[in-house]
Amino acid sequence: MPVCPIDTGRYGSPEMRRVFEEENRLQTMLNVEAALAEALAEVGEIPVEAASTIRRRASSKIVTVERVKEREKVTRHDIAAMVEVLSEECGEHGEYVHWGVTSNDITDTALALQLKDALNILKKRLAVLIEILCEKSEEYAELVMPGRTHGQHAVPITLGFKLAVYAAELSRSYERMLQLSKRILVGKVGGAVGTMAALGPKALAIEEKTMRRLGLEPVEIATQVVCRDRLAELACWAALLGSSLDRLAVEIRNLQRTEIMEVAEGFGEEQRGSSTMPQKQNPVDSEKVSGLAKVLRGLVTPALENIPLWHERDLSNSSSERFTIPLSMIILDEMLMTMQSVLTNLRVYPENMLRNLKITGGRIMSEAVMMELARRGMGRKRAYELMRRLSKRALGEDKDLFEVLMESPEVTKYMDSEELKEILEPENYLGMHRELIARAVSYARSKLRRESLA
Repeated sequence: MPVCPIDTGRYGSPEMRRVFEEENRLQTMLNVEAALAEALAEVGEIPVEAASTIRRRASSKIVTVERVKEREKVTRHDIAAMVEVLSEECGEHGEYVHWGVTSNDITDTALALQLKDALNILKKRLAVLIEILCEKSEEYAELVMPGRTHGQHAVPITLGFKLAVYAAELSRSYERMLQLSKRILVGKVGGAVGTMAALGPKALAIEEKTMRRLGLEPVEIATQVVCRDRLAELACWAALLGSSLDRLAVEIRNLQRTEIMEVAEGFGEEQRGSSTMPQKQNPVDSEKVSGLAKVLRGLVTPALENIPLWHERDLSNSSSERFTIPLSMIILDEMLMTMQSVLTNLRVYPENMLRNLKITGGRIMSEAVMMELARRGMGRKRAYELMRRLSKRALGEDKDLFEVLMESPEVTKYMDSEELKEILEPENYLGMHRELIARAVSYARSKLRRESLA
């Protein structure tokens, strides 16, 4: 009976889960064995007939998960069990299976193939999400809303500006993915401690031909295993991207609060927000993204702990990686799909943005008045102190800031009521928002045009 929510189908797409299913992992390892045999035959190390037989019998329909598991009860070694079953299936040519290599040559190379498929799935999803953010940045470029720092109103911003920041941030993770793929998508046939001694004088040619068949680059050098700094980098990247998605999710969750309600997740006609409170419409998808991000960040520690293995390797990385690698890819897949749905169905409430802009009675525009006073001859320091006092007075007396400013001779000395009204309009204090949105969107889209994965 399934226990993990991934196994129940709750998280991750079918295509991503398929990458890490037992049968696909087994088939991928068998593909590596077959590619190795063909490379060995090509350089004359083993008979061509043996390579052909190994290729034909290297199928998870023949060397099944069940048979390998049954053999593993005896061998207590999963790769040795696979090799033994495949060797038996190859008859007289079975002695050429796994020629000159060690278990991690097969598992690490197969893992690289799985990660190549997984990263291609994530690459497509992340690209779609970035483009959605770019489009919405342009759509809402002029939709003014309160900017907030420390949870307090700061100065006006636009929804498009806010979303453009996220588009640029996620595009950096996209670029990092392309960069790290060159370090992660590598394979090896180095043998017991990485020196290739068992493969003989043609070892480098065997490695090159094996990796060419598999579409991977050979590792520069390795011990018995591909060094785990590569997989730690993958885990850190996944957690970094997950945290960026979490940041976006937290923003949506906050903006959907009843008192704010400037944006909200879509809510289906038959969807329930609570089993007891009929009115509830909760940001459950964004909350799911935040929850899964916690798990992703937690997977970084074991990945870092797996770097310092004993000598040329020990087995302490293997058990944890059976959890951390599939989980990180499947969880990230779920987060990207979820956030795409959230943004696609996002509800936007301009009337609430306008309402919230007004709730401070104009105090959100204090900086704008301060800077104009400074420019007109008051100087920044004096203008700051004046506006601090007048803003505090407006709050304490529950007055509109405009009213308080017009009662101040220090202010009216520099500007009349019409000028002041113009300065206090939030849409007049958006700086270079159009240019910055355009720059961020151009930056983000330029990353999507970069080269493909390694």
